[in-house]
Amino acid sequence: MLKKIWRFIWKFILGFLILSVFSVIVFRFVPVPFTILMVQRCIEDKMEGHEMKLKKQWVPLDKIANSLQLAVVASEDQNFLFHHGFDVDAIQKAVKFNDKQQKKKHPRLHGASTISQQCAKNVFLWQSRNFIRKGLEVYFTGLIELFWGKRRIMEVYLNVIEMGDGIYGAEAASEYYFGKHSIELTKEQAALITVCLPNPRKFSPAHPSTYINNRQAFILQQMDQLGGRLDYKEKEDEER
Repeated sequence: MLKKIWRFIWKFILGFLILSVFSVIVFRFVPVPFTILMVQRCIEDKMEGHEMKLKKQWVPLDKIANSLQLAVVASEDQNFLFHHGFDVDAIQKAVKFNDKQQKKKHPRLHGASTISQQCAKNVFLWQSRNFIRKGLEVYFTGLIELFWGKRRIMEVYLNVIEMGDGIYGAEAASEYYFGKHSIELTKEQAALITVCLPNPRKFSPAHPSTYINNRQAFILQQMDQLGGRLDYKEKEDEER
């Protein structure tokens, strides 16, 4: 009996490894059709008696404004081009900050997820906070860093990320909020979209609050400090 259990476990692990690697390789070349979050949101709409909302349109990276690519890096992960999926310095700073915050009555905790980690979570995993999900996130982050590279990670990230209620990806968000293609976004509009990413169903780039405008100004400043453009060439030269 015990041998059968172990045989099942090893078959399950082997099957998972093969399927996960295969899916990562496939999505290196094929657009991601949907994510677990998209399905979850549609089910929630249906259960609440609302019309299912799903606006998305896949576009290649060269059809997404470089200013939006730079804005998400400036806001979410300034070492995106130079780490291998995990920003150790950011993790250490977040741990120290959170340790201090835990002593407060209303702690404000900081995360240290990179764009690569967020992309892996959005494409392959579900939304939750537990050790199993976090462990799988680490695993899939390593896979996409190995098989995809930074350009593809950014392309997938900006095509599947939730950017509003039923709105996913840069193209759908640009058309919905600003009535234009994502390649036409100004750096100010790109910064507005980026500010709203932590809570896209609460904040709107089309109706920014004082907080959103202040954050936009900060991100624009960071974008200028990063050189005003996201350049993948240095990372690609390093990989060669």
